[in-house]
Amino acid sequence: MTLLSLAAATPATPKTAPAADPLAELRYWWDSSVVWVNGHWLQIAIAVGAGLIIYFLLSLVRGFALKRAQSAPGHFTMTDIVGRVIHKTKSLVLAIVAIRLVAGYASPPAVVMETIRFVFTVAVVLQVAIWAREIVLGLIQRRAAEGHNETLANAMGIIRILISVALFAVAAIVILDNMGVNVTGLVAGLGIGGIAIGLAAQGIFSDLFASLSIIFDRPFRVGETIKYDNSVATVERIGLKSTHLRSINGELLVISNTNLLSKEITNYANLHRRRIQYAIGVVYQTTPEMLRALPALLQAQVEAEGHEFIRSSFVGFGASSLDFELVADVHNDDYNQVIAARTAIGIRVFDEMTRAGYDFAYPTQTTFTAAPDGTMILPYAESVTMKTPKSAQS
Repeated sequence: MTLLSLAAATPATPKTAPAADPLAELRYWWDSSVVWVNGHWLQIAIAVGAGLIIYFLLSLVRGFALKRAQSAPGHFTMTDIVGRVIHKTKSLVLAIVAIRLVAGYASPPAVVMETIRFVFTVAVVLQVAIWAREIVLGLIQRRAAEGHNETLANAMGIIRILISVALFAVAAIVILDNMGVNVTGLVAGLGIGGIAIGLAAQGIFSDLFASLSIIFDRPFRVGETIKYDNSVATVERIGLKSTHLRSINGELLVISNTNLLSKEITNYANLHRRRIQYAIGVVYQTTPEMLRALPALLQAQVEAEGHEFIRSSFVGFGASSLDFELVADVHNDDYNQVIAARTAIGIRVFDEMTRAGYDFAYPTQTTFTAAPDGTMILPYAESVTMKTPKSAQS
């Protein structure tokens, strides 16, 4: 008697399965498997062959993609991240995927098919969690490499733990849900626990996320000069909880990241041009013609120093001066060079104005005396003649 005739003569599955005796239940499933193998050996053989071919092709594609990704230049590039994701693809997962693709062809018993589906779901969910972790960590490390940020590099350990816990917690919930477990209470419990932990460590997490915000948004970097509140300082270190600033007077300012981002910050690092202004006052005795010529004279001095003239105009009548303003732009990133340019322009303006006969005003008071008839005269009588010595007359 052949195997096919034996399979035809044998019932596909027993009519009932014993429920009480575990040994009898195990024997029942064994008998069912034997009947299935005897009745579908050809389909099983074809499915096994097809599964091996699919597994081989998937492994070949993974190896080819990994080789191409690893041969690409650069570190923490998008190609490098893709290579890391491919490298984390497990061979066991490829085998389970191949089995799942061909399992239906062999018409396995319901319990076998359910087992294959369950194992496939668990493997795929865990593999997706691993892929997601590698992608997120790769993007974070790429950002850290772009900015050469030591703080983020040092924090990668705790970031890896937090991301792994979050992703695998979601994966566990998905797996339990596919097993038929009611995860509503579990999700609610995790949410309440997360809220409790967040409230307990609110200050720490606030500074941590503020640090990540500084790292990714990059309002400033280490070595740059910024103005925070009323302080002008250079950034020395960006930590997970606080940032160290060195003020222009030499003091070390340690400011929590949350407080640092809560106020306006002025960054002087990328200031490619700086505006300088002068307030110039001349005496009231200056003639109108000289006043009209003053803006052009000031413009000529700025352009002679090689800087950009913006404007020069009459501002108003001061208490003891006629006030003008001079505005110019210096195109230079180095603040020391800007200071030197401001000094050079100021000295040149003073020199040229002095040569042209302008008198700079300074706070003074002039007393005028009135004659008996009300005429304004000088503080001294012009009619008084200076007495000369007799020796000089002779």
